[in-house]
Amino acid sequence: MKVFDNTTKKIFFASWVSLNSTEATNTNVIQLGCTNPKHYLSILQPLRHWLDSLQIRDRQLAHRLCTLIPAQCPFERDVKLFGRIFFHIPPMCKLNPLYEELVSLRFRALCYLADECGEDVSQYC
Repeated sequence: MKVFDNTTKKIFFASWVSLNSTEATNTNVIQLGCTNPKHYLSILQPLRHWLDSLQIRDRQLAHRLCTLIPAQCPFERDVKLFGRIFFHIPPMCKLNPLYEELVSLRFRALCYLADECGEDVSQYC
């Protein structure tokens, strides 16, 4: 027995149609909120610019940045019960508005330690 045999074979599409086009063009549309979603994040623009322009020229600062900024999201988890995955907590780091800048800063610190200082950075991976 197939599911297709017991379902409707005709699809009905419904939509709202304005019969009087002059009334539809004269109505005022009120928009709620801001039309540009990036407007809300523009308050963080100076901090983003500062993080992007930060130069890593100190070995101790690079080590501190690599230890403070995690390589992967620490909140992502698989909750297991009796050996089976009960539910999954997704990574919340992507919700951080400065996530890209912090990951970039950690990468620059790792590159400084590896290229300029000649250190092994495998402990931070």
